[in-house]
Amino acid sequence: MKLHIPLILALFSHLSGSILTSTQVTYAESRAVHILSSCIHPNGTNTLHGTLAGTQINYTIAMPSNWNGTLLLYSYKYMSPTDLSPNPAPVASDSITEGVLLQQGYALAGSSYGSGWAVQEALQDQIALLDLFKNKCGPAARTIAWGLSLGGMITAGLAQLYPSRFAAALPMCGVLAGSVGTWNQALDQAFAFNVLLGENKLPIVHIPLSNAQNLITQATSILSSAQSSAQGKARTALIAALGNIPGWYGPTLPEPSKQDFATQEHNQFLWESQYGLKLAFGARVDIEFRAGGNPSWNTGIDYSKQLAQSAFFNEAVALYKQAGLDLNQDLNTLAKAPRIKADPRAVNYLSKYLTFNGDLSIPVLTMHTTGDGLAVNQGEQAYASMASSKGKSGLLRQVFVHRADHCAFTPAEMLTAFRMLTNRLKTGTWGNSTNPALMSKEAATFGSALNPQPPAFFNFKPTSFLRPFVS
Repeated sequence: MKLHIPLILALFSHLSGSILTSTQVTYAESRAVHILSSCIHPNGTNTLHGTLAGTQINYTIAMPSNWNGTLLLYSYKYMSPTDLSPNPAPVASDSITEGVLLQQGYALAGSSYGSGWAVQEALQDQIALLDLFKNKCGPAARTIAWGLSLGGMITAGLAQLYPSRFAAALPMCGVLAGSVGTWNQALDQAFAFNVLLGENKLPIVHIPLSNAQNLITQATSILSSAQSSAQGKARTALIAALGNIPGWYGPTLPEPSKQDFATQEHNQFLWESQYGLKLAFGARVDIEFRAGGNPSWNTGIDYSKQLAQSAFFNEAVALYKQAGLDLNQDLNTLAKAPRIKADPRAVNYLSKYLTFNGDLSIPVLTMHTTGDGLAVNQGEQAYASMASSKGKSGLLRQVFVHRADHCAFTPAEMLTAFRMLTNRLKTGTWGNSTNPALMSKEAATFGSALNPQPPAFFNFKPTSFLRPFVS
């Protein structure tokens, strides 16, 4: 039977609700005979579940009846290795965003690549899912990688390692300083915590799995006790400053003023007690197991210089003065404390999974909240610096949301980021699309249901990431 391509193209145009680009035309021609494939149900979304061949890795594919030819590959947040609940292979950050993306005609897919620092597995399994999608549903016109938190890092990794498989990438709240730099900065905090508050009695590397929970409990108790004195609060501020942990906590609370050091320190305490110590003494066990040793070091690190570069230098200085403590004396104590060396083999593993080289080949739009104490916003500076060093800044745009918490984006803000990225693909230029005022205005058009908080895009430039690493 001879295919009537113009009629088919008209059908695709009607289903997608937009004019087809040249890429979509090529897609429609190649997929015309498969338009009624088993992946597409005419009266709603067809959701496919299964496992990747030869594995126990789950996958989910959600195919809307009005598929516009674009596949969105989602990589999810860090999951604790101790979380034994079933992994359903999510295809989106939340049900509301998922519903709108499907309504707009996007196919969604994701795999359950694992828990912990499962970067190696994720890169492999997400690409395997793309192959499965092609075999099951046919080739997509284009594929966009997106994800949050560790999934944001995986998204950027997919774009770096497999650029021919993707048209663009949207890493959100990602660990964009890379694995080695991120865990070195975490070591700096654990080291200062152990020396200044823990009396050098806590193991901060080579932690036995059987001892991890006890260490978390012990460290949390030490940190909580430190809040009872001005001296303890000052040292907590210094520890937080070495990791650029923000002095803002809670997505519905206003940001403290720049001079409200007491509130900033309290919020840093909350970040550290709720998340930081669990990563330092719990997640590090998983990292060392995967890497085959300790991949972090502080040999040669001058903590006086680190503090001077921190966004929270003024807070630490002020609280030390209020407490009657000698900041230089504590910095000298850190300088004299025995340093930690890394296992080169472990560094190589963590560098491979994953260090960013800045050599972008496709458009990348990143998004971050400014008050993020898990993946600090300075990681964006490290990522942008690498892109600049390779002359690839033109392919990168970074937008920021003025809000505290990790990945605390509204559905409208995420959908707006998608619109800006797809507009970049259509026009070939960023133009003025990532202007914060315009993005907030665009997000507002999604209505109150998708804006539980007012859109908060704004102009922001992160300070320097304190422990950059280039492989």
